[in-house]
Amino acid sequence: MKKDLHPENYRPVVFKDMSNGDMFLSRSTAKTNDTIEYEGETYPLIKLEISNTSHPFYTGKSKLVDTAGRVDKFMSRYARTRK
Repeated sequence: MKKDLHPENYRPVVFKDMSNGDMFLSRSTAKTNDTIEYEGETYPLIKLEISNTSHPFYTGKSKLVDTAGRVDKFMSRYARTRK
């Protein structure tokens, strides 16, 4: 492998799916101020709105995933343009 290939801040990070609480450890350069205790170690925390454990395509459950009201915003904008 080439020397100095990855950035200096490439480190282990915990990603947490906020819709179901599932967590997994990976490596990332994403910036965050949050930390979490995971398997006896403290890691930086990246919060996700959706992951493969909660996405309808992967779970086989059809449910509307709308955490920030995006569907309602779209519908209200769309309703204004149709008039």
